[in-house]
Amino acid sequence: MFLDPRHRLQIAAAHADALRQIGARRRTPSPGSSRDGADSDLAIVIRPNRLDDERALARLATLDSATVPPEPLLVAEVGGELRAALSLRDSAVIADPFHFTAELVTLLQMRAEQLLAEPSGRRHWFARARSRLAPAR
Repeated sequence: MFLDPRHRLQIAAAHADALRQIGARRRTPSPGSSRDGADSDLAIVIRPNRLDDERALARLATLDSATVPPEPLLVAEVGGELRAALSLRDSAVIADPFHFTAELVTLLQMRAEQLLAEPSGRRHWFARARSRLAPAR
């Protein structure tokens, strides 16, 4: 089923809002609780993987009992912690099984579709991935 890109953006925005609301409820200490709400800044970031993500990706793959998917990857961070990754090459996904990640995976899939639908975007992503993987001269 294919949706209009505007509807996909609306769905992604709704998922992001839902994740923020869930995070806000979890951060709000209940009366009499000793929790101080230190995680007050819940940010969801969808971005390409970087070289310094290797350790976090390996950890994520281990938690998911999988291997790290082939690059280039899109990753989802929540509050600065890597929670899910999707391969732009074969759409393979790894996600942290100890967190709610279904919405994050949906956001990754939607963003991947957007990027791969644009020929200039596809060339840009694959060129960046090749430059990261190429040996230094």
